[in-house]
Amino acid sequence: MADPKKLRLGVNIDHVATVRNARGGAYPDPLRAARIAEDAGADGITAHLREDRRHISDADIDGLMEVLGVPLNFEMAATDEMQAIALRHRPHAVCIVPEKREERTTEGGLEVAREENKLAHFIAPLRDAGCRVSIFIAADKRQIEAAHRIGAEVIELHTGAYCDAAAEGDKATVASELEALTEMATFAHDLGLEVHAGHGLNYETVKPVAALPEVMELNIGHFLIGEAIFLGLEPAIHEMRRLMDEARV
Repeated sequence: MADPKKLRLGVNIDHVATVRNARGGAYPDPLRAARIAEDAGADGITAHLREDRRHISDADIDGLMEVLGVPLNFEMAATDEMQAIALRHRPHAVCIVPEKREERTTEGGLEVAREENKLAHFIAPLRDAGCRVSIFIAADKRQIEAAHRIGAEVIELHTGAYCDAAAEGDKATVASELEALTEMATFAHDLGLEVHAGHGLNYETVKPVAALPEVMELNIGHFLIGEAIFLGLEPAIHEMRRLMDEARV
């Protein structure tokens, strides 16, 4: 039986599909990547079905639901189309994320407080269908309180600003962002929310976030797929898992 206190690793396979779609063929296959990740010790697989289908496709989600032995974390925007797809598949987890067509990647957390009533009604059928609903948000008290009020079971803290500051060598911002992540992880945990984190994490930035005792899961994708070009996907995942485990000692 899995240790409920162990920090889980969710591997995002979106960018295997990005490479595939660059040529318009069937290779590399995201489902194959998901199976390799599962064999390498991933605790779950994350896939974001975007409105414009720029990477993951509907067929990928169909396949993942058929072949995965670990939970699927289905990332999606709060649209009627995506809600219908999630209700048809009923994945283990649904993570509601902000989405803009012009962005290269998810730029920030979901604005929950401003859309509280709409989102409460949106997630209710997903919860009724048995999906664990997660909200991808900034480390902001107002957003966390709103996520709690609408009935989300999980929040995923956006670590992008912290990772960007680390890449730029901005030590002051790294410190302030880590302080915010630390304080808001504790705040969310005390409200009864399960806390996850992700976006931009790599070998250099993962340990301070992994060390936060309230964080139960990290979702990491782009970096691992990039490292897989040089190391292979299995060794890349093993190294991330090692660093995560070291941070919890």
